[in-house]
Amino acid sequence: MKIERLTEIKKLIDRAGEMPEALARNLHEWFRVELTYTSNALEGNTLTRRETAMVVEKGITVGGKSLVEHLEATNHAQAFDWIAEKSSKPLKNFTENDLLALHKMILSGIDNQNAGFYRNVPVRLSGSRTVLPNPRKVPDLMSAFHQWLQSSQDIHPVDLAAEAHYRLVTIHPFVDGNGRTARLLMNFILLCHGYPPAIIRKSERGKYLDALEKAQTGGALEDYLQLIYRAVGRSLEIYVEATSGEGDFVAEPDDSLLRIGQLAKQTDVNISTIRFWLSSGLLEVSETTASGYQLFSSSMVLRVEQIKTLKEQRFTIQEIKSKLAG
Repeated sequence: MKIERLTEIKKLIDRAGEMPEALARNLHEWFRVELTYTSNALEGNTLTRRETAMVVEKGITVGGKSLVEHLEATNHAQAFDWIAEKSSKPLKNFTENDLLALHKMILSGIDNQNAGFYRNVPVRLSGSRTVLPNPRKVPDLMSAFHQWLQSSQDIHPVDLAAEAHYRLVTIHPFVDGNGRTARLLMNFILLCHGYPPAIIRKSERGKYLDALEKAQTGGALEDYLQLIYRAVGRSLEIYVEATSGEGDFVAEPDDSLLRIGQLAKQTDVNISTIRFWLSSGLLEVSETTASGYQLFSSSMVLRVEQIKTLKEQRFTIQEIKSKLAG
């Protein structure tokens, strides 16, 4: 993905003119849930996307989930609303106090002692070779960070957003909540420049952390930038589809559910065979999305393996169906 391609897609959206209010509101609500789910999931929150939507949109408590996980969802959704509202004003109006206020929202009710304050203790990233700055240096580093942010207006907006995220997590100014704050700051910058938010998927967690560590330990930023470019590109495509009326927004499925391609890949069976077994009643669909995607539970992986074994034993479809039912 090249940044020039992102610019081209953005121009297509701009040429479509101002988005109808109802559509803009719908997109905001979709990104609000999707970003809350994915950003928290990257940090270990176990709420599924569906559960996140229940908590954020309906205020429903999910059984078996901790109070902290619920607060992480509601806090992030509130913070996203806040940055979306502030993005109507130029980026230069965003101050150091605004960043502290953003962090305070994220940790509100979770760690009030540290919410909205820079760390005064050393921290380390578990499993990482990255060495983080001494806490005594954090205030000066953050002052320099904001000066850089205010003076970097000639950088492409996507590069600016990506680098702001990278610089902030590298300073690691807070005891906790650095990743969520940095991703929200990145998306605030994108929104300020008319770009949609970038969604880093849970499935990309390993690549995301590896790319950051590579740059933080002296390597190139290219892997990290490419990951951000792809994330922005996916969101731009969602905007294009929405403004052209060509379809619904497709969320990343819950981790417990598989798309047909994922099921086929995990079982080494081609998609047409999966579809045939599905139409024959050997497999079951757990859920169908609004866009028509069929999702399968992980139990269907075992079912496919059972079908493959029975096929090798030369049982007919009806015989296999009978055996699976029994």
